[in-house]
Amino acid sequence: MKQAIVTGAAAGIGLATARRFAQQGYAVASWDVKDGEAQPGGSFQKVDVTSAASVEAAVAALVRVDVLVNNAGILRDGMLVKYKDGAVAGMMSDEQFDAVIGVNLKGVFTCTRAVVPKMIAGGGGVILNASSVVGLYGNFGQTNYVATKAGVIGMTKVWARELGKHQIRVNAVAPGFIATEMVKQMPEKILQSMVGHTPIGRMGQPEDIANAYVWLASDQASFITGTVLSVDGGVVTGT
Repeated sequence: MKQAIVTGAAAGIGLATARRFAQQGYAVASWDVKDGEAQPGGSFQKVDVTSAASVEAAVAALVRVDVLVNNAGILRDGMLVKYKDGAVAGMMSDEQFDAVIGVNLKGVFTCTRAVVPKMIAGGGGVILNASSVVGLYGNFGQTNYVATKAGVIGMTKVWARELGKHQIRVNAVAPGFIATEMVKQMPEKILQSMVGHTPIGRMGQPEDIANAYVWLASDQASFITGTVLSVDGGVVTGT
């Protein structure tokens, strides 16, 4: 049985992804810092992706790793500098910046570094990284988040070059506006604006992203590496 790891698997896209891989016959190691559920034939474990010791211990407990989905991520939004009435009214703090960098960027690095030796020993594998359309286009009030999602794209391309000789494929998925529980709690006006920016006329579902991950991990995508797949309903910057 093939083994997949899905980080940030307690809810939202991560949970949908863990479920889809389980439906495809994978044993899924679901990781999160929050409480979550094990998929049939799999396991759930509390793992902090910012901690190398936590990640390495969790990887060591697995016999093999065929797929790693680096999905874990957080938001700490804020303007770089907010200027109002002729004075500085606020700015993004070091804590806001560092927290997002730690999970969304360093966490991807930490998990991938720990998994690659096991994949090489097993003859190959697939690494899938969560980017975002904002990593391609930028977004107001998200200096930290955008920096991580753009950085993930860069790491994806580097690792595709470095690891291809070991039969390890590395790709990124860039979701658009996805109707997770967190997003659905936003004011209706903001939700309608999201839909208005999406040419296909609806928000995506977590399963839309999960399906993309499963396909990229499959043999049908065996010649695809180093790419960024936008799953966004056609979102275009400035529209």
